[in-house]
Amino acid sequence: MPTTLKPVIARLAAGETLTDEQAEAAFDIIMSGEATPAQIGALLMAMRLRGETVAEITGAVRAMRARMTAIEAPAGAIDVCGTGGDGAGTLNVSSAVTFVVAACGVPVAKHGNRALSSRTGGADVLTALGVNVDAPMDALPDILAEAGCVFLFAPRHHPSMRHAAGPRVELGTRTIFNLLGPLANPARVRRQLTGVFSPNWTRPMAETLLALGHESAWLVHGQGLDELTVAGPNHVTALSGQAISSFVVEPEDAGLPRSPIAAIRGGDAAFNAESLQSLLQGAGGAYRDTVLLNASAALIVAGVAGSLREGVDLASGVIASGAALAALETLRRVSAVPNAEI
Repeated sequence: MPTTLKPVIARLAAGETLTDEQAEAAFDIIMSGEATPAQIGALLMAMRLRGETVAEITGAVRAMRARMTAIEAPAGAIDVCGTGGDGAGTLNVSSAVTFVVAACGVPVAKHGNRALSSRTGGADVLTALGVNVDAPMDALPDILAEAGCVFLFAPRHHPSMRHAAGPRVELGTRTIFNLLGPLANPARVRRQLTGVFSPNWTRPMAETLLALGHESAWLVHGQGLDELTVAGPNHVTALSGQAISSFVVEPEDAGLPRSPIAAIRGGDAAFNAESLQSLLQGAGGAYRDTVLLNASAALIVAGVAGSLREGVDLASGVIASGAALAALETLRRVSAVPNAEI
């Protein structure tokens, strides 16, 4: 296995691909701080121009997971997050889905960050809602147990990613790192609903999760969004056991009306937080329908719902009963502990 990036870069420059073991070794070099910015940039762009392979993504995720600060989570826990990068500036869908799914009895270990490519990221909207996203690491399992959900703030759990931050900013374009975050949940969940910025990446990411031993997942893309949308057809690649399948989901499959993406256009953190709170208090409209569709998919992945319509019924029920709002209020209360040192 390589101990520096030079032979790896030479291999990539010759048009060759890396095995998962070689990729894991290469990304361990990056995350250990032993690669120069020029070497990191060269490796990332060589892979991007040729196209990253499933083996390379798998190895990179393994290197990332090996260095992350993990937490314990119960069996059956799920993550609901996206790659970002769709540039649509919509309301926070996966953050709202977190509370709906948790209220259905499924533990949600939500991995997320502040706004990077969007106007308001998950950490931004949750902070505006009064949730402490910097709760001490050792408190996170207890928060998850009590609230049924927890927010895992990516920079705290993946400190080794800082070594690639400079080259990524200077490159100013998508790299393999945009795919890695949703595949490296710090709670080591084996089930997830993951939005992807391009439909072309749903199957490779599903194959990567299969290689990493996941049980169930939906990788989704809807009309340019890294989530399911009620604006039109959605592309889904599903992992179930050892089987991978691809299909199209229409809003009507879930019994939901269509609405344009503009109907869920978001704003700053305060605006998005108010919209999310109103949704959990029973407000209707396109935002509610979008959250119901994504929550339903997550419940299918979790093995709680057998169909999209059943999932929508379950999700609608916990919003109507106030259970989803109670999940937010509980997370707000139990996360209110002194901020962690970052």
